[in-house]
Amino acid sequence: MKTGCFAANTPYRPLEVQLEQIARWGFSHADVTDNSDGACLGVEFGFTALASLDGNPHDIARLFAKHGLQISAWCAHGNLLDPSAPWRYGTAQIIKAVKSAAAIGVRHVITTEGEPLTAFGENLSDSEAILLVREKLHEPLRLAEDMGVKILFEPHGRISDNIALTERVLDSCDSPALGLNLDTGNLWLGGGDPVAYVRKFGAKIEHVHWKDMPVEMESRRGKVFGCGMATIALGAGVVGIEAVYRALLKAGFDGHTTLEVAGEEAVLGSRNFLESLASA
Repeated sequence: MKTGCFAANTPYRPLEVQLEQIARWGFSHADVTDNSDGACLGVEFGFTALASLDGNPHDIARLFAKHGLQISAWCAHGNLLDPSAPWRYGTAQIIKAVKSAAAIGVRHVITTEGEPLTAFGENLSDSEAILLVREKLHEPLRLAEDMGVKILFEPHGRISDNIALTERVLDSCDSPALGLNLDTGNLWLGGGDPVAYVRKFGAKIEHVHWKDMPVEMESRRGKVFGCGMATIALGAGVVGIEAVYRALLKAGFDGHTTLEVAGEEAVLGSRNFLESLASA
């Protein structure tokens, strides 16, 4: 397994500062993390790490390369259950992410359904929600297949945190361009079992986001769907990272993984923990 780092570790700092830090920590890979359409005031004035989906993707690749980093995945976490609107990250943005990734040779674009913020999204039945995910991913998947990119569906919502419902999404979309990104912390937090997820989906998992969760989060399990970053090192929480790691090895996984972990001590502790598992 190859371990990289989330490119949004230091709050209110631009992307280049994030990449400088990741390189200083000794990583060779990182995700394109925060991104959106058009221009961003925070980018212009240096207090956000957002990459523009309307920019030249080769500029982003050159920025990563400047710091000796390769891009392991392009994050495009959507809101697929609320109604489509110009202010919601959805199909249009995922399509732009696919085009950007393909242009610079990035193999994976990672998305999810997200947690709905409207009564419309909250009141969908499982079947309605799965149909909506299928509809909103239909054109991105067709494009991804043509451009040699895989869209990876990540646990970060009530559908994707459920193994049976995730299987229904895969079957419903029925696309060779659709795979899975395992997010260990998100899946556990949403009530899922990461080891069972690996055993069920095996080779469909093409990327991993590593997070561990502290014991005090157990009372919120099954009530919260996803969190951006963990605040503790891998192995210090209750997710059972070692068992997940072993299950991935048994399934033949040898791809890219990303530490979605905040803070230097927790990031470096997480890398050390994974290295200890690899050498055991």
